[in-house]
Amino acid sequence: MTPPDRVRHATAGQPGRAGAASRAVTRTISDDPLGGTVRRTVLPSGLRVLTEAIPTMRSVSFGIWVTVGSRDETGPQAGAAHFLEHLLFKGTHKRTALEISSEIEAVGGETNAFTTKEYTCYYARVLDEDLPLAIDVMCDAVADSVLEPADVETERGVILEEIAMHDDEPGDEVHDLFARAVYGDHPLGRLISGTEETVTPMTRRQIQGFYRRRYTAPQIVVAAAGNLDHATVVRLVRQTLRGTPLDTDPAEPGTPRPTTPAVRTKPATVLVEPKETEQAHVILGCPGIDRVDERRFALGVLNNVLGGGMSSRLFQEIRERRGLAYSVYSYASQYADSGLFAVYAGCAPGKVDEVLQLTRAELAKVAADGLTEAEVARGKGMSKGSFVLGLEDTGSRMSRLAKGELLYGDLMPVDELLARVDAVTVADVNTLAAELLSRPMSLAVVGPFGKHDFTG
Repeated sequence: MTPPDRVRHATAGQPGRAGAASRAVTRTISDDPLGGTVRRTVLPSGLRVLTEAIPTMRSVSFGIWVTVGSRDETGPQAGAAHFLEHLLFKGTHKRTALEISSEIEAVGGETNAFTTKEYTCYYARVLDEDLPLAIDVMCDAVADSVLEPADVETERGVILEEIAMHDDEPGDEVHDLFARAVYGDHPLGRLISGTEETVTPMTRRQIQGFYRRRYTAPQIVVAAAGNLDHATVVRLVRQTLRGTPLDTDPAEPGTPRPTTPAVRTKPATVLVEPKETEQAHVILGCPGIDRVDERRFALGVLNNVLGGGMSSRLFQEIRERRGLAYSVYSYASQYADSGLFAVYAGCAPGKVDEVLQLTRAELAKVAADGLTEAEVARGKGMSKGSFVLGLEDTGSRMSRLAKGELLYGDLMPVDELLARVDAVTVADVNTLAAELLSRPMSLAVVGPFGKHDFTG
């Protein structure tokens, strides 16, 4: 929600074409009692800068978020976003790879990056006094990487090892198998890392083209949280980006991904990856709801009660009462135009049938009978507590700013989010449970089995 007392002011900028702002426009988004002052500036190029000033902190988390992920790749490009994430730390026109890492480490800071299906993030965490250095290093790396051919070959080998390592982690592999069961050949069903078949032939020219087409100013959000001054952050970002490929003509900032049309999912199916593992890994689930669906708050409550903690129904039934699995939980993944709801369990191969039978029975029971008032109250408390406790560090606050801007186009105040959870009723949860948990379920299994073991 936009506060009625939002402050707006403009700073000098270059003239631009019609329809795009020629000046940087800044506004105060909130003065949150549970946080700091949040401000947002849109630069003439369309790049956005959001900060949360928290004077009681002595650190700052600084991140550069790009609205490009693995779902933005074509089939032959699969893995390009992740490949690029690796390469941007390998050197710029100003710094070598060693200088990028050593300059931050010399002040006790840390840098990292990650790629998801819908965005990529590069971030640093430093002492407040070292924020200018972090801004300079991170903006330089993201905006002006040279992608040397030798570095491309080096990182290709690293990524192929990463893919092989992932294949040796059946607990991770089963989640990718489940995504493929639901989404098939759609980009949401593909591996973020790509595969050996797509990464091996990928050329520097292809990666460079992906870089310059996708990493444009309107598609980038800079976010920072901690002991900082917003105007100083904006000035340093503009200064560092001056003369780089992100120093472009005026343009409108990007908008969140379209929520329609909804992604078409596959009919419920069974996918089995035969492996001689000591433990079987299974996921049972179905298509869920997208991230802007108003029922997402009810889904969070439902998920908490079903498999969100040690007091959850599934944990109590499968692990505590029967000792059938060490790890069992439910989860919801949400994208702009789709979502997943699923239950994971890791157990001895001989116990898989019983675990699946109990899981299906519990889901059917909740679909038919719903949750109790006491369970819904507990699920709401879990949602609110985990959210507020998650704001205890600058990194999570920085992520909240960026995700609000990238994924929703707005930042929901903490109090409003808590109020939305409080407003969830028993009827809301049970209506959603009846609809969601009655959907046909897909099954993904990694372990010493064949598909025939789960048919009939």
